[in-house]
Amino acid sequence: MMTLYRLTFTAALILSAPYWLVRMLVQKKYALGLRQRLGIVPAALLRFAAGKKIIWLHAVSVGETLSATRLVAELEQAMPGYTVAISTTTAAGQALAQQRFGAERVFYFPLDFTLAVRRYLQALRPQLMVLMESELWPAHLEECRRMGIPVVVANTRVSDRSFRRTLPLRALWKRMAAKVTLFVAQSEEDAGRLLALGAKPEQVTTSGNLKYDIRAAARMPITDLLRQHLPQAPLLVAGSTLAGEEEALLSCWKQMPPAVMVLAARHPERFESVASLLGQSDLPWQRLSTWRQSPQPVVPGTVLLLDSIGELASIYSLARVAFVGGSLFGEGGHSPLEPAQWGVSVIQGESYENFRGPVDALLAADAITLSSVEKLCETLQALLFDAEHASSMGERARQVFVSQAGATARTVTAIARMMSPAVEHLP
Repeated sequence: MMTLYRLTFTAALILSAPYWLVRMLVQKKYALGLRQRLGIVPAALLRFAAGKKIIWLHAVSVGETLSATRLVAELEQAMPGYTVAISTTTAAGQALAQQRFGAERVFYFPLDFTLAVRRYLQALRPQLMVLMESELWPAHLEECRRMGIPVVVANTRVSDRSFRRTLPLRALWKRMAAKVTLFVAQSEEDAGRLLALGAKPEQVTTSGNLKYDIRAAARMPITDLLRQHLPQAPLLVAGSTLAGEEEALLSCWKQMPPAVMVLAARHPERFESVASLLGQSDLPWQRLSTWRQSPQPVVPGTVLLLDSIGELASIYSLARVAFVGGSLFGEGGHSPLEPAQWGVSVIQGESYENFRGPVDALLAADAITLSSVEKLCETLQALLFDAEHASSMGERARQVFVSQAGATARTVTAIARMMSPAVEHLP
């Protein structure tokens, strides 16, 4: 089976090579970290890992990196003598991980070729592999098994879409999952789906969602600048938006009384296309990267384009209302927890299957509003210009966030117990 996978993976990469070469020429991000992805271990990482007992943690992109921030700190505290090295897949995740953890211990996850994977495993000699959420690669898991490295999938979630797609391939998934030592699931529903797909009961435990333990900094330079220069008008922060959602929001904005919107597209490569859209909208707007160089009072009605990463969670703290994107057009949604932690009322679309647990918890507490595209303008205006309603809904959201905390500690405990023969002190 592994031989067939290797041949198929290699053939697919060769056939798609012209496409990726063009993408690398057009968008430089696709060439970032190419040497590392091909198995060339960076010298800085070798120096960092020398003489240390390494835990290799893989976080695909920005969301997983944020979830891992507190986990990394608590793992190192609970397991003295161990040091965490972090890999990511995306350039945005790489930039945030370097900012959070330091560049010397951050690298790109290798392509799933045996030789590339083996080079990293031989260089790092990790005592433990931690994968965030659902990132399983057959060659990587096989090499970990061959070298006797235990594998934990932390904050595991199985979305509606993934479950439907994987169920017909249950036999193949079961063989791959057998190489995982422990799945630490976000919810009982996720745990049940893992069992239905073929994981063994002793492989699965439940911790809760690590995102409930993320505590973004309320005070960041950009947040302080905005706090000083924003008008009295209400602030809408629209985060993690995808194509089509910006158009819908800007259409609504033209119909509303003067307010201020911070608009943050989900993917950095879309910043320019959103800037172009704003330029065609006839609305007053500014890039925050430009505005911060010479900050001036923000005029009501203005749209501010957040064209950076790592600052959205803090900016949510200034909002009266947050719109969480990826949810209007069937993309499964993004996490509403970042604004919820600040007591900010949340609006999002009706597609939220990727974050069913958090959204259901907020719905049960009447702490979030779901809206269709057709009703978006009405919903935004009703909440944005009703301070009392927005405040009470936001407070309920904050209470839900606080009540669900503790997943990081439970995850660390589960990992430490699994590693107990090599760990002197359990939490």
